[in-house]
Amino acid sequence: MTGEARPDFPRRVRSFVRRPGRLTSAQQRALDERLPRYAVDVDLTDLRAAFDRPAPLVVEIGFGNGEALAWMAAREPEKNFVGIEVHEPGVGRLVRQLDDQGLGNVRIAMRDAVEVLSGQVPSASLAQVRVYFPDPWPKKRHHKRRIVQPAFVEGIAERLEPGGILHLATDWAPYAQWMVEVAEGCERLENLGDPWSERPAWRPQTHFERRGLGRGHEIFDLVYRRGC
Repeated sequence: MTGEARPDFPRRVRSFVRRPGRLTSAQQRALDERLPRYAVDVDLTDLRAAFDRPAPLVVEIGFGNGEALAWMAAREPEKNFVGIEVHEPGVGRLVRQLDDQGLGNVRIAMRDAVEVLSGQVPSASLAQVRVYFPDPWPKKRHHKRRIVQPAFVEGIAERLEPGGILHLATDWAPYAQWMVEVAEGCERLENLGDPWSERPAWRPQTHFERRGLGRGHEIFDLVYRRGC
């Protein structure tokens, strides 16, 4: 692989809080016995090297319970996927899904997304980055914790290949507007919607989406493409 990782994400407040979750015995076994098969080596400097084949690389940040990631990987076998998540029950559940479905095109990074992107993703190496229903941190004093920030979006744009896609989705209207304002400030990204896009065929309806719809929330998809 060519290119070097660019540690250019500035130090920031983390967008997540490690909350203890109840692991089932099956999830714990998956973490103990099967996660090493899928885990990205922390010393790897290029995520593409985690796979046995060259293929367009898609990164999903914050995959939750893994349902959407497994669905996408099964329907896009021509792509390689890296899922980033710190919540152990969700990781354990995804590992079981990957085994049950025989999916070999997924790897897992159980670390802070900013650490992964800054240290393990060279410039222009990603086909897509997908961020679905991140924590909206609705209180104003917590907005600094939102993962979608100007430096974060600029860092992703740097790591997308020309023509690469950044896909954001949320059910929280104020966060959707925040996403638009932040992404529009990145000169290398072009909004393919006006400003919203229809849900692309590659994104399934997620657990968080169904919960949001049940609460009467509108769903917002934002699709951006990197220019040259």
